[in-house]
Amino acid sequence: MNQDFSENMIVVVDDEPNIRETAAFILEMEGFSVVKACNGEEGLEYIRQFKPKLILLDVMMPKMDGYTLCHLIKHDPELSKIFVVMLTAKGQKVDEQKAHEMGADAYMTKPFDAEEVVWYLRKVFDETKTN
Repeated sequence: MNQDFSENMIVVVDDEPNIRETAAFILEMEGFSVVKACNGEEGLEYIRQFKPKLILLDVMMPKMDGYTLCHLIKHDPELSKIFVVMLTAKGQKVDEQKAHEMGADAYMTKPFDAEEVVWYLRKVFDETKTN
């Protein structure tokens, strides 16, 4: 079982081009390597290929929603240690609860504050380096 995760890699999975491109641009400016996927199926393909350390994942997407993708990742022995951050417009408590039930490690709502997202992701990367 290969568990060598790309140390500085983030996969952004979002069907909204503006969100996907904005998130990728911000993260690349901060020194992260970013792979962009426009739906859940493409996201799963890239996640299996690149084994990122972290995923920014939208909930409402075509082909496979974020809840399903999160569940698949967290139940795959080769991918389960990847940190999943749901980044979504669904801001109700029930949506956040469902995300955590599917295995999400964190939940952030759109519109997002770029500085807050970068701060949080740096914190996750720093914590996972020490574990």
